Amino acid sequence: MTAYRRNFVPGGCFFFTVNLAERRLTLLTDHVETLRAAFRETRQRHPFTIDAIVVLPDHLHTVWTLPEGDAEFAMRWRLIKSTFSRGLTHDEKISQSRLAKGERGIWQRRYWEHTIRDEVDFVRYVDYVHINPVKHGLVNRVRDWAPSSFHRHVQLGNYPADWAGDQSDGGRDYGERG
Repeated sequence: MTAYRRNFVPGGCFFFTVNLAERRLTLLTDHVETLRAAFRETRQRHPFTIDAIVVLPDHLHTVWTLPEGDAEFAMRWRLIKSTFSRGLTHDEKISQSRLAKGERGIWQRRYWEHTIRDEVDFVRYVDYVHINPVKHGLVNRVRDWAPSSFHRHVQLGNYPADWAGDQSDGGRDYGERG
């Protein structure tokens, strides 16, 4: 078994990608209010700042900053995933290994995490979060995707409303390394 090594930095800032187990499903956007409630409930019990977030049909990206002295992002993800799962009906496929462990079949067990190193890294990942619906061909303009913190960032003056323009010409490689 692979030994996963997480970089638990107290008070750190992190980028996460969290996926559904079945990537063809659209549970996250179909049940976005249930997901929002799971985040709210977790943040009430274990505060953290959501610097950026985008919810896509089968995965989400987010940038968090944890409170000073706190490095427990894994516990927060466990709570968010379990709270969201409890809000859904039990009609997903469940593998034998998940059944044996009493797990549902909604989320991938793991998630991807990156520790934000500096302001340049922070800006790069926040941009990546917000461009993601365009990158996946869900919309042609960032502003047209509703479940995103992009709209809050526009209100705060961090982005112009037309940031990244119209990508209907197929320019879906924004934010990717060459």
